[in-house]
Amino acid sequence: MSSITSRALALSTLLLSTSALAANSKPQPLPIVDTIPAARDIAFPGTIYLDVTATDLDRGIIEVRETIPATPGPLVLLAPKWLPGNHNASGQIDKLAGFTFTANGQPLRWVRDKVDVFAFHLDVPAGATSVEARFQYLSATAEDQGRIVVTREMSNIQWVAVSLYPAGTFVRNIPVVASLTIPAGWKAATALRPTATTPGNRITFGEVAYDTLIDSPVFAGKYFRADDLGHGITLNTIADAPKELAVPAAVLAKHRALADQAVKLFGARHFDHYDFLHAITDRMGGIGLEHHRSSENQNDPGYFTDWDASVSDHNLLPHEFTHSWNGKFRRGADAWTPDYRTPMQDSLLWVYEGQTQFWGTVLEVRSGMSTKQQVLDKIALAAANLDNQPGRRWRPLSDTTNDEIISDRRPEPWNSYQRAIDYYQEGLLIWTEADMIIREKSGGKRSMDDFAHAFFGINDGDWGEVTYTYDDVVRTLNQVQPYDWAGFLKARVDDVAPTAPLAGFTNSGYRLTYGDKPTDTAKAVFKSRKVADFSYSLGFQVGKEAKLADVRWGSPAFQAGLVNGAQVIAVDGHTYTDELLADAVTTAKGGASPIILTVKRGDEVRSFSLSYHDGLRYPRFIKVGTGDGALDKLLAPR
Repeated sequence: MSSITSRALALSTLLLSTSALAANSKPQPLPIVDTIPAARDIAFPGTIYLDVTATDLDRGIIEVRETIPATPGPLVLLAPKWLPGNHNASGQIDKLAGFTFTANGQPLRWVRDKVDVFAFHLDVPAGATSVEARFQYLSATAEDQGRIVVTREMSNIQWVAVSLYPAGTFVRNIPVVASLTIPAGWKAATALRPTATTPGNRITFGEVAYDTLIDSPVFAGKYFRADDLGHGITLNTIADAPKELAVPAAVLAKHRALADQAVKLFGARHFDHYDFLHAITDRMGGIGLEHHRSSENQNDPGYFTDWDASVSDHNLLPHEFTHSWNGKFRRGADAWTPDYRTPMQDSLLWVYEGQTQFWGTVLEVRSGMSTKQQVLDKIALAAANLDNQPGRRWRPLSDTTNDEIISDRRPEPWNSYQRAIDYYQEGLLIWTEADMIIREKSGGKRSMDDFAHAFFGINDGDWGEVTYTYDDVVRTLNQVQPYDWAGFLKARVDDVAPTAPLAGFTNSGYRLTYGDKPTDTAKAVFKSRKVADFSYSLGFQVGKEAKLADVRWGSPAFQAGLVNGAQVIAVDGHTYTDELLADAVTTAKGGASPIILTVKRGDEVRSFSLSYHDGLRYPRFIKVGTGDGALDKLLAPR
């Protein structure tokens, strides 16, 4: 072939290729048009009437009827999407079904928004003054469908899951009157106050703003008790069985002390009354969720009746109660929204949740809910986890505040490397160090208690919201004690730090160390969580059905190729037990022979060789200083 012919063929091929490329279809995107009215701070014309029936204990189907004032023309109704306390778009639109809308007795056609599936478009006909909505909330009947909220003995009615609201108005401006029907003989607890109870156990509550309704869920149950804790605070408890409601006087006294210590700490109350909604159950799903005048709490059976064994649960009520001040009254400015469609931003969760973890832990000790040693033992577990996290090498704490939106607390394959919601426990460590610095710089005259008074103890009786920014936090710290707080927080929150911030403990005379036996508190925690812990030796925990959990990045288990979810069936050729594995780790100490684990993953069975010879390791804090350091003074009751 001549060179001229070759060039012609090449040119022809190029032209054909270019022509083929030019002929490919190249669509343009359709514009996304938001036809949902934005929330405005205007009055809403009328009152919504919401009627919920939750008596179907066999199937957990909750019936909803709602009458919504409306004027002729377009109407958009919204199901709540971005939920306060959840920190993400966790509205349960998937569990709402059976929608019918009527006006003047005539059915209305409805269309779900093509972009925002939580929104429903309707046209209100001439002459109509309201729209009636009927639908069902189909609660989970098995754990893989979500949290169980209805059992034969109790239910948890969250108005946020069983109501719609009209777009275009701040939710604080929408009046609502709600009614709830529960099974005969049951009692209900909520921050709402009833105005009437009619035959069939139908309870009608007084008119409130829609945001107050959403913030006032209901616990109802067959077995119920209420205890006055003082200060307008009530502990309402429902249980699977009557025996769980037997509360020793000494245990109830600790809960009364919790109310006392919290009011003393913050110096103001941001509720007209407060209701702990407390379930002792292993049938209804677990929860710990804050509200302004109440909180939803679940503890395992034995919480009251086997108090020492339930030590792992003693922080829940102090933590959620603290949120009435921190998170509900004072809230990060970027987390406050005018409705439940506007996305929340979580950048200040290291204050919202981190400082709540700090104060909840302080109150746990000050009230006597747990002893100082029990709390130190629990903190040691968290501190060791944070201090041994490979993910610290690449991810700053501030970025973990995005995890509520990124993962919604779904299980992760490598939690120690990905870093999940670390701002809870690391926030505890950071604010403990801040307390130590304030005490040191002020010569013992001031502490984080002064910050609590200045930041949360304002506007006594106000149960609205006062927002804050990063700069507000720094400014208040400097008012309490001048210091480079901006630099302090930047180094611990925004910068990558290879080790956990433990100075609040080490400079208070405590050292994090490891021994070959867990503390008694750690044993109770492991039992409650149903795990055997080898985190700081082999690098994993063993959970239900002998399945691996929390395999630590870079650990001997990781190096051997083990992963979460694999089932251990044998140790060195013998059928697996927790005790057998512990003995194998002890026997291998100082030796040369590896530990052989036989593991089943799917339908594959393999053996893995773990080269580890340093024995069992469990964390604890030991006192190395003399006298009462800053930490001891912080935890002392007021």
